[in-house]
Amino acid sequence: MEPEIEQGCHALQKALDKLEIQVLFSGPYDDHDCILTLHAGAGGTEAQDWADMLYRMYSRFCEKNGFRCEVMDFLDGEEAGLKSITLAIEGAHAYGHFRAEKGVHRLVRISPFDASARRHTSFASVDVMPQVQEDNEVEINPDELKIDTYRSGGAGGQHVNKTDSAVRITHLPTGIVVQCQDERSQFNNKDRAMKLLKARLLEEKVKQREQELAELRGEHAEIGWGSQIRSYVFQPYRLVKDHRTNVESGNVDAVMDGDLLPFISGYLKQFKG
Repeated sequence: MEPEIEQGCHALQKALDKLEIQVLFSGPYDDHDCILTLHAGAGGTEAQDWADMLYRMYSRFCEKNGFRCEVMDFLDGEEAGLKSITLAIEGAHAYGHFRAEKGVHRLVRISPFDASARRHTSFASVDVMPQVQEDNEVEINPDELKIDTYRSGGAGGQHVNKTDSAVRITHLPTGIVVQCQDERSQFNNKDRAMKLLKARLLEEKVKQREQELAELRGEHAEIGWGSQIRSYVFQPYRLVKDHRTNVESGNVDAVMDGDLLPFISGYLKQFKG
């Protein structure tokens, strides 16, 4: 096949995949913006590097598909990568897209940090919450909040601006703690931390709804460490496979560069609403 024709077919298929996704959003919060948090699993530098790779993958997906992605909070790895990072993602059906990514992601590769060039398996978790759009979606009593300010840690620069006005908010009734150190202004950090808190509280409503539906359906399985939703194998072969839908791709480089629509589409077809 001629390169131009092959490129045109690929572009057409990508457009069809995107169009197909548009008709699959049926969840109550699918039209909301979202907050995505990455946490490196056990394994030190190797897992922290994997979390950083996923951060790049989602950043590239956002760039290619018209989403705005901003860092709200982060914690650098000890030698490389990230221990955790929280992103605010805005765009058409942001939560509808990214809820397909929630769960544990597994990497198998020859570690660049291993002098003996051994194969390593690493894990990172992805948590996705819808952002609150209407004030009546979540009610917060100001008297139930504890607000602290502190000097941000980490090198800064790579992910966020260095700031001396970081804000931490504790929701006393639930014990939920959120923080933001992205902005230089303490006021802006407080505002974004409140958005994050509202998203966490809305997530609790979503979890309660999902639990009620699961009980009605007789489902009891939960996503956890050891039940990864997707595997990214770099060696001894190259394959990305979603274990929930069996959607897979041998073009690992394209997936790591943000080509996630086939996986999202497969998830939405199988798990509507």
